[in-house]
Amino acid sequence: MESTTLISLVGEGGELLGVGVIAAGMLAGTLRYLVGLWRREDQAYTEYRHTTARTLLLGLEVLVAADVVRTVAVAPSFGNVAVLACIVAIRTFLGWTLQLEMEGRWPWQRSPSS
Repeated sequence: MESTTLISLVGEGGELLGVGVIAAGMLAGTLRYLVGLWRREDQAYTEYRHTTARTLLLGLEVLVAADVVRTVAVAPSFGNVAVLACIVAIRTFLGWTLQLEMEGRWPWQRSPSS
């Protein structure tokens, strides 16, 4: 097997893992939310939002890593790197907004407890 084929397969595996992380996390979070509603827990919705955000953050990180592997190692043309830069920028922005949603502050701001 050629190295580019192997690297491409690793990148595709990473993408499948990222999608799997998001799907499994959303399913588990939704089930926990429904159980919380059934038990009439006050914080069920807040915990569901935090679980969803954490799941998306982890999935986005895995997807970015897979994109980097596939783009840089398999086809490092200027166009592919430019598309990768756009994807990373969008996913970074999404990550920051998810963290703002979860913690009420931007990633570079100090936490209130500091």
